[in-house]
Amino acid sequence: MQLRYAFRLYPQPGQQTALAMAFGCARVVFNDVVRAREDARGAGQPFPKAAELSRKLITEAKRTAGRSWLGEVSAVVLQQSLRDAESAYRNFFASLNGTRKGPKLGPPRFKSRRDARQSIRFTANARWSITDGGRLHLPKIGAVKVKWSRALPTTPTSVTVVKDAAGRYFASFVIDTDPAADRARMPDTDRTIGIDLGLTHFAVLSDGTKIDSPRFLRRAEKKLKKAQRELSRKQKGSRNRARARLKVARAHAKVADARREFHHQLSTKLIAENQGIAVEDLSVAGLARTRLAKSVHDAGWSSFISMLEYKAQRYGRTFVKVGQFEPTSQVCSACGHRDGSKPLHVREWTCRACGTLHDRDHNAAINVKTAAGLAVSACGAPVSPGAIPARREETGSHGSPPDARAA
Repeated sequence: MQLRYAFRLYPQPGQQTALAMAFGCARVVFNDVVRAREDARGAGQPFPKAAELSRKLITEAKRTAGRSWLGEVSAVVLQQSLRDAESAYRNFFASLNGTRKGPKLGPPRFKSRRDARQSIRFTANARWSITDGGRLHLPKIGAVKVKWSRALPTTPTSVTVVKDAAGRYFASFVIDTDPAADRARMPDTDRTIGIDLGLTHFAVLSDGTKIDSPRFLRRAEKKLKKAQRELSRKQKGSRNRARARLKVARAHAKVADARREFHHQLSTKLIAENQGIAVEDLSVAGLARTRLAKSVHDAGWSSFISMLEYKAQRYGRTFVKVGQFEPTSQVCSACGHRDGSKPLHVREWTCRACGTLHDRDHNAAINVKTAAGLAVSACGAPVSPGAIPARREETGSHGSPPDARAA
C-alpha cells in the first residue's frame, strides 16, 4: 500500500523566497485552469482538454510579459498544479452523478495567497534528490535542511512541500510499502477488543480498560483565547496583526499536534495488542451540531477511527465498524435483554431481567465486540468481516501536518 512519510523542513531565507515563488506560480496556474473552465462553461462551450490548457496556460504563457515569471520555477510544479485542478473537477463531477462516496463536493474554487495551506509537488521526473548530507535538493530551490525522524524504507515516488498556517514547512514523501514486511513487524496475538468512544473517557475497552480523555483543546483554551483577543485588537493589514495571526496559528497547531500524537500512540498500541478491533461508527457530524460540539471536536473520534482503519489494513489486523443505530448502550451484555434508552448522565444501570450491575461504557464496549462478531475460531484466528480499505497516511517528524503522521 502507499503511505506518506512527512518530515519537518528548515529552509534558509533565500530558499523560503524561492518556495514562496513556487507556491505562487502553482496557485496562478491552478486559478487560470479554473477560470478557463468557468469561461468555457459560461459560453456554453465544451471544457478545454488538459493538453490544450497545458500548452496555453504554461508553455505559451511563459513567453508573454505578464506570465514570464512562470519560467523561474520548475515546470513539474506547474504541471502538477494543472493536474490538481483536473482532479478537483473529476471529483466534483463524480460527486454530482453519485459515483463518489462521501459528502457532496462543490466546484473547484480559486486559491488565495492567504490560504492557510500552500503546497507544491515534485514527481520523479523533476530530478529532486536526497543528498549524501541528508538534505532535500529541490530544482530551482536548492538543498533544504530536513529533520529526519526515521529512515525512509524505500525510494519515494514523489515529494510534496507544504507550508501550513503556522509558517512551518514539511516534506511529504509517498512510499510504496511491503505488506509482508509490515505484517511481520507486529506480534502474533489472538486477542480481540471492542471499543466504546466517549467524552467522560476517551475510550473504554471491552476488557474493562478505561483511557482518559486528554482534552487538549480545553487545557489550552485560556492561552488560545488570549492569543485570539490580541489578534482582534490589531489593525488589519499591519505587521503586528500578521505576527498575532501567526501566534494564534501556532497555538492551534500545538493543540492539533498533541491530539494527533495521542491518537497515533493509542491506535498503534491497540493494533499491536489485538488481532481484531471493533468500534462503533459514530455520527460525528450529527454530534457536532449539539451542545457537546466543542468536546466532540476536541476528542477527534473520526481521526482516531481512520488511524485504526488504515493501520489494521497495513498490519494485517481485522477492523470492523458497528452501525451507529446498534443499541449498544441499551442491551445487557450478560443476558441480552434490551433495557431501553438512558440519558447521558446515567453512567451505571442494573438490568431488570438478570439484575447485573453495568458500567454504561464498559457494557457498550462488550456489545460492540459482540455485534461485530469478533469470535475466535479453534485455530486462534478471528472470524469476522474483512478489513476495510485504509487511508494512505504515515509517519513524520514532530509537528507534521494533519494528513501525514502515524506511528
